[in-house]
Amino acid sequence: MIAALGSPACGIAAKAATATIPIVFVTGSDPVGMGLVDSLNRPTGNATGIYMLTSSLEPKRVELMREAVPNAQTIGVIVDPDSPDTVQQMKELTSAASALGRQLKIISASSGSDVEAGFATMAAQGVGAVVVASAPIYFAQRDKFVTAAARYGIPTVYFVRDFADEGGLMSYGTSLPDANRQAGLYTGRILKGDKVADLPVQQSVKVELVINLKTAKSLGLSIPLPLLGRADAVIE
Repeated sequence: MIAALGSPACGIAAKAATATIPIVFVTGSDPVGMGLVDSLNRPTGNATGIYMLTSSLEPKRVELMREAVPNAQTIGVIVDPDSPDTVQQMKELTSAASALGRQLKIISASSGSDVEAGFATMAAQGVGAVVVASAPIYFAQRDKFVTAAARYGIPTVYFVRDFADEGGLMSYGTSLPDANRQAGLYTGRILKGDKVADLPVQQSVKVELVINLKTAKSLGLSIPLPLLGRADAVIE
């Protein structure tokens, strides 16, 4: 069998390579829309796996930035222009910002140089906080995001914990270890004889908020106690 963990491209490549070998994927993009399965409840083909929450969490990240940086009237958003989720993400983010009375500054980034230039632009335009939208390509560039956010002194929230662990201010998103654990359980069941078609795609719903207090201090930012109290982990 094949365990396709990582970017959506891993699952797509595995699916293109075989129609018979069982595949277990982990993805943050819609597996039906990508053609990995016919439906979430009845995969029917040779693939099943874990569907992580992504776009639906974008509004919460805007709320977290509003709470952490209440004076930020303009919130920057960095999106991957090539991601199939970008349109839905922008709808969610725009609606959330409007409800909170905040303006959005949209920056497209698909490379490390785009990230640096994006933060430079937002700093020049007085953006008070940044939301990095979920995108698989950003995971490998997390050091560039964290470095640029620190260089320009802009509080930034990310979509997985790894960013906060590496020095990002805050992260709010699905737990990757939990999603991979669920994929491992499915892998074990298939190896023991379960049929892929009998295993519906599961949604990974364990979400965690991580706050890096060292980074907050370096930004001169005081995180409100109610927000700290809701954090699943605080890096000191």
